[in-house]
Amino acid sequence: MSPHSKRIGAVILAAGGSSRLGEPKQLIPFRGKTLVRRIVDAAREAGCSPIIVVIGSDDEKLHRELDRAGVVTVQNKQWQRGIGSSIRCGIQGLINSSPDIEASVLLVCDQPAVDVRVIECLIALRETTGKSIVASSYADTLGVPALFTRSVFEELLSLGDKTGAKSIVLRRTERVASLPFPEGQIDIDTREDWEKLDAGASLVTTVPTLANSVSDACVKYVPADRR
Repeated sequence: MSPHSKRIGAVILAAGGSSRLGEPKQLIPFRGKTLVRRIVDAAREAGCSPIIVVIGSDDEKLHRELDRAGVVTVQNKQWQRGIGSSIRCGIQGLINSSPDIEASVLLVCDQPAVDVRVIECLIALRETTGKSIVASSYADTLGVPALFTRSVFEELLSLGDKTGAKSIVLRRTERVASLPFPEGQIDIDTREDWEKLDAGASLVTTVPTLANSVSDACVKYVPADRR
């Protein structure tokens, strides 16, 4: 587990229906683990606590998968309304679980390049820059995985049902630090995506190499308002 000075939790969105894949995306195996377990393990290894997993569809199967994973599951019974409803559930669940939490890393299940190093770098950039938001930069935009400090939680709790966290990231870019993460654009939406990646397609994460310390490795960042 990577030590850091702040109480930083994680919210993992795992409530989608995965209609294009034809089966629960969160539970498909990928290189030895389900997608949801891969991201849970990465968050834990990065020192995030507590870890909130927002579930919705196929919740019984997800409960079984996460039974001994050391996470807090929060059910979004209205998950079909959109991603914003799941973000609200996750952030509220995090606050309920840990009232003194200082920040949260927001994660999804279908970005297979996200690993412990990416999450560690998000946390390190928060500590070295003091920015309220640290977002990943890929495909000429900013998005998840992203870290939000407590000062931004009210905005996350006010999201519309169909509005994602990117709207908050882009609202005031002067408060955002950007972590270059080109592999963030790789996601799994179809069976073809899954089969190609699971069969061994290149998936090399190129965030800064973690050398002597996470903070030292990630101090060179791109301020979002200067991109």
